[in-house]
Amino acid sequence: MKESRLAAWRGKNVGIVFQFFQLMPTLSALENVMLPMDFLGAIPLRERRKRALSLLERFGIAEQGGKLPHSMSGGQQQRAAIARALANDPPLLVADEPTGNLDSKTSEGIFAAFKELSREGKTILLVTHERSAGSMVDRSVGIADGLLSDQL
Repeated sequence: MKESRLAAWRGKNVGIVFQFFQLMPTLSALENVMLPMDFLGAIPLRERRKRALSLLERFGIAEQGGKLPHSMSGGQQQRAAIARALANDPPLLVADEPTGNLDSKTSEGIFAAFKELSREGKTILLVTHERSAGSMVDRSVGIADGLLSDQL
């Protein structure tokens, strides 16, 4: 595929949650969540704000919608980043160390949200060092010394 077509495919099919949030610093949380919708154009313009607010509400941070990332806690930023990853309703969510910089209570909330998303039919590829995540997944694959080990 050409790069533009590949980018459109990724925007529709893969949501990415980064370890360090990667929110646009000059956009509010709400605008950050709307951004992927603007790029892909699959969600009608008149529905984007409502969808973004709904996603922020789902993750318990709707009241943070008007704030810039620097004025939000790390946990709030990560939940905004997850909402952004889900903006275009992709079937696959890839999360790279999504709880690496969060306290244990916030981490539990993130894992609970992932479990709920999985029950709703999302496929979640989670990369983490948190051993407790293993008890919440259908399948885990470990990597030790560069070797894969399948753990069911």
